[in-house]
Amino acid sequence: MRMLISFAALFLSVILMQLSSGALGPLDALSGLALDFSRQEIGVLGSAHFLGFFIGCWWAPRLMGSVGHSRAFAAFTAAGAIGLLAHMIIVDPIAWAVMRVASGLCVAGCYTVVEAWLQAKVNNETRGRTMGIYRVVDMGASLAAQLMIGVLEPASYISYNILAIVCCAALLPLTLTTVKQPETPSAPRLRPKLAAQRSPLAAAGVVVAALSSASFRMVGPIYGQEVGLSASQIAWFLAAFVLGGAIAQYPIGWLADKYDRRWVLIWLSAAAMCSCAVTVMSAGLGTAGIMLTAGLFGLTTFPIYSVAAAHAHDFADASERVELSAALMFYFALGAIAAPFTASALIDAYGPSALFAMIAVGHGALILFGLLRMRARAAPSERTRYIYAPRTSFLIGRLTGRSREKG
Repeated sequence: MRMLISFAALFLSVILMQLSSGALGPLDALSGLALDFSRQEIGVLGSAHFLGFFIGCWWAPRLMGSVGHSRAFAAFTAAGAIGLLAHMIIVDPIAWAVMRVASGLCVAGCYTVVEAWLQAKVNNETRGRTMGIYRVVDMGASLAAQLMIGVLEPASYISYNILAIVCCAALLPLTLTTVKQPETPSAPRLRPKLAAQRSPLAAAGVVVAALSSASFRMVGPIYGQEVGLSASQIAWFLAAFVLGGAIAQYPIGWLADKYDRRWVLIWLSAAAMCSCAVTVMSAGLGTAGIMLTAGLFGLTTFPIYSVAAAHAHDFADASERVELSAALMFYFALGAIAAPFTASALIDAYGPSALFAMIAVGHGALILFGLLRMRARAAPSERTRYIYAPRTSFLIGRLTGRSREKG
């Protein structure tokens, strides 16, 4: 309980920041449709968010080194709030894309500060419990953020103002805490080749994970509207995806620790292809069917990043864990930048089912590549523990590294 109280300010800031940023993506998609933006322009908004996210992951540790944790958090939060407030002042897709870069910068920067703070304060005895609470807080806030779409009116200044207020409120717990700021950590080196060298399959897996989650969360509202869902139903549609992903973590983790992780990745991708097909076929079967298939889609696609990350760490030394985690995040960011624009362009050309056709093709390619990699080398003799790997910042490897001790 003492540990929970000491980190309460950090966790509350994460909740508020996630509520604000997590609701922005689907709100922008629905607002863009209401304002007659083209689907490609809406896709660019999602891609711009992940471009800002990548920039923030790289820049945040360096900014913390210059101005400290609290000031860096305040700067990133201010960037996010400015982007939110400017939406209805300048109604233009290119301007909104710039604002979404600011929102991505805000998310990555704030997570980097929080995770650097947690890393400095936890020890071996409290690390597991702290990370458990952190995961629940992050996942719960992400789920709640999707549900906010049901009460936020698209293309409304009030809606963006509400999100800006929540974003600004995230400043208060962390900046007013009396807990002493920790020493600023050094920024990890970004070595993309490290992930490809240790496990080409893992690098491909995180790209496909980005293809699935980024396109669904950023372009999913377009699909929902195309199949006749209301705004509140789209909120539940997106929330079902997050809930399915949360439910999947324990059983998939058990399988990934018990069996060859390459087979787990392959069967997850096969199940993801089936869920894509079921989702498309159930579009005309009513709201309940659409919600269930969204949960199934999250169940089969959400854990792929964590399984791929665990497989990569099986081939890495303890000294490489932080840089390997950052390299995997780099590949995820690349996939997430490309996915929303590509998905929206395909929807515009071929209809809403093209979203899931694109995702299914990506998983089919991962299956083929996984089978080829199984012929190239044997499974490792020793394996690290499977853990849920949040896609939050380049510093997450410092929090999760010791949890991956080989068993």
